[in-house]
Amino acid sequence: MTHTTDHIAVAGAGLLGRLVAWQLLGDGHAVTLYDAGDLDAPPAAAWTAAGMVAPLCETAISERCVYDMGRFALAQWPRWLEALDAQSLWQQNGSLMVAHPQDLGELTQFRRDLDHALGGDSPCRTLDARGIHRLEPDLAPGFHQGLFLPDEAHLDNRALLTRLLDEIRALGGECHAHCPVETFPGEVVTADGPRRFDLVVDCRGTGARPRHPSLRGVRGETLHVRTAEIQLSRPVRLMHPRYQLYVVPKPEDRFVIGATQIESEDRSPMSLQSSLELGSALYTLSPAFAEARILEQGVNLRPAFLDNLPHVTQQQELITANGLFRHGYLLAPAVVCHLLAGIRGHGDRPFADTLAARPPQENAA
Repeated sequence: MTHTTDHIAVAGAGLLGRLVAWQLLGDGHAVTLYDAGDLDAPPAAAWTAAGMVAPLCETAISERCVYDMGRFALAQWPRWLEALDAQSLWQQNGSLMVAHPQDLGELTQFRRDLDHALGGDSPCRTLDARGIHRLEPDLAPGFHQGLFLPDEAHLDNRALLTRLLDEIRALGGECHAHCPVETFPGEVVTADGPRRFDLVVDCRGTGARPRHPSLRGVRGETLHVRTAEIQLSRPVRLMHPRYQLYVVPKPEDRFVIGATQIESEDRSPMSLQSSLELGSALYTLSPAFAEARILEQGVNLRPAFLDNLPHVTQQQELITANGLFRHGYLLAPAVVCHLLAGIRGHGDRPFADTLAARPPQENAA
């Protein structure tokens, strides 16, 4: 679908919306960006997230296409960050997975699932206690076996979102905060009334539910702490029968801790149980976390379709992109490049079979 457009509206200033707006401005289009919340400290799931780009970690519990799109992301993110002069926001030091001795079966099962998903062609490496200590000397000494996934990466996601907004503004993008909208082909409706555009791109996440009835929100919780008592060079995942806890290092002695998703659309603050579980698991990774200061308890809803895969739908003068689920930074490059190829009328769309498929249980608009 080819568009020759001049003025494009982008609804939703999360990760997808900012990447699309930045790229379209670079193409010479006039872009107006709308968001229902604050632009500088957005309520988007991308702000709460840990910013991991970890295709192998997700492969054992996801579709094969998630791994393939994740590999695409590992190649695409450095290109975008170079264009933003923000290479320092990208760290590609791999991921480390560990388990306590009583939970080693979880680690073994993950390796089996990964080998099955990839046909045995996995770069995953098994580590003993010495190998774990060489990678992360500040972890507790009780971990005797681990898995190292060497190609994986993580981003300073909040700095990235801020950098993208700065670039959008510098390129002349018209930005509207605290401005909820409804989207229609060639039209955005705000509290002030309708406004016409050559094209509307809807990236509103869970805010787009009126357009996507099958879209649901999946609760995610993160704990943000600060301590100078421990250093990590890469994301560390702790395997457990009930959850996979992850710890992701950030600049200025900060760490983001989270676990798997909760099938709930509750946006209320984190429960005492969740806080205790995250904190206790963090302490078992290293007692040095005991004196960490809690900076923030983050709660957000990740937008997901019934198949937990992203989808891009196109009709005359309206494109919607949604359903990143908990794979925001992993899948965003594939979704954005697919969407932009449709607007530009050129470019590869290697994941069209997945992204262009209509979301499950939705009829054509």
